[in-house]
Amino acid sequence: MIKLGVHTGIGGGLHRSIFEAKEKGCLTWQIFSRNPRGWSARPLSDEEIDLFRRTRDESGLDPCIIHSCYLINLASGSEEIRAKSIAAFRDEIGRGLAIGADYLVVHPGSGRGTSVDQAIENCASAIREASKEFHGDMLKSGFQILIENTAGQGDQIGRSFEQVRDIIDLCSNLPVGMCLDTAHSFAAGYDWRDQKAAARAMKSLDTNVGFANVKSVHFNDSKAAFDSKVDRHWHIGKGEIGSEGLSRVINHPKLKKLPFILETPQHEKDDDIKNLKAAGALAGL
Repeated sequence: MIKLGVHTGIGGGLHRSIFEAKEKGCLTWQIFSRNPRGWSARPLSDEEIDLFRRTRDESGLDPCIIHSCYLINLASGSEEIRAKSIAAFRDEIGRGLAIGADYLVVHPGSGRGTSVDQAIENCASAIREASKEFHGDMLKSGFQILIENTAGQGDQIGRSFEQVRDIIDLCSNLPVGMCLDTAHSFAAGYDWRDQKAAARAMKSLDTNVGFANVKSVHFNDSKAAFDSKVDRHWHIGKGEIGSEGLSRVINHPKLKKLPFILETPQHEKDDDIKNLKAAGALAGL
């Protein structure tokens, strides 16, 4: 059975995200573990951690996915930004392990002023550095870092499945996989609307990353045009990808057992529920 979820808020405590996810009918969910727009974060107390874990156990929701802080730029060539990014990402890993999360999604970042190859190396080495003290705990718990493909705006790396593969390969023996974002891939030049083009995209995904390494899907329609390199999420079936294109992803036999997280706009209070229903309809739920 396909597991659908949304990104939920943490106002009032991390455990509140679980209540929101349940109220919206989710089977899985994604959160920020901290303020996504600040470098520093208040440490989680033992009481907060225990409450989150107990609430999750009672909810039956699975898996728990964390999206990392927006400021983190692991590909940066700036020593200052790199140091801050590694410290913040190290904190994200520690928080994820503490609350028993399953996956930590991260954007690979931008290598402005450097070559693509150097930016990829910067990203991988930053992940290695941030993960160093947690390696054993990550392997023991099954916690994984997921590289999210990007729309390719500006100097972003991760726009192609080949670039995502290269980052994963350079992370050597660390538990690193991929989170596939449908809107980003569409904006980067992977066309889900056409049957043959979608088949080529899936073949490229499998050849380069491997379906076994894709652990989650960010299931979003795109307000931005195909191959525009612009990151703009939109409501399921109402954007440029459309229902037919999105259906090819959510019903693919190698992907349909993964957690599908919707990051669609919330213009109205019930937009998440409407988009979950639309995604469920595409999956035949």
